[in-house]
Amino acid sequence: MPSKEPRTELDARYSSAGAVATSWSDAVRQLKAAELFWISTVRPDGRPHVTPLPAVWLDGALYFCTGPQERKARNLAANPETVLTTGVNLWDKGHDLVVEGAAVRITDEDRLRRLAVAWEDKYGSFWHYEVRDGCFHHGPGHAYVFEVAPRTAFGFGKGEPFSQTRWRFTDTREEA
Repeated sequence: MPSKEPRTELDARYSSAGAVATSWSDAVRQLKAAELFWISTVRPDGRPHVTPLPAVWLDGALYFCTGPQERKARNLAANPETVLTTGVNLWDKGHDLVVEGAAVRITDEDRLRRLAVAWEDKYGSFWHYEVRDGCFHHGPGHAYVFEVAPRTAFGFGKGEPFSQTRWRFTDTREEA
């Protein structure tokens, strides 16, 4: 499991003079508040696939759900590496975040119940899920839930000063 506090680095090559690195705590606040993320996965033939989805930040990771037959779920079955992106669709205002990591399917029903509450708290009753059989259930369908613990993340401050921050997370298994 990655550590909670990453190594933080400002990349001066892509930052304005006088820019400072964005703190991880500021990035986490943005991840918690963001309503829309773009997920990038890789199809089995190597072509990229990108689509928008809601996600929640909880216990140091991003969580999203998808139907088992959707393209992103099928891509993740072949290659769990993914990128989740959120931010502002302007070049000179706001802050964008990119989170890289492996998507791991969550089937523990106690965790899924906590996540179902988090989804409804964040997005409202439209996103009410029942939990059973290791999935979220909503209406006639069900969805797999995935966790992406950040391995590396990037923050892009837009507007003066422009900044690029990289956060690197340590896998505690590597330290042993």
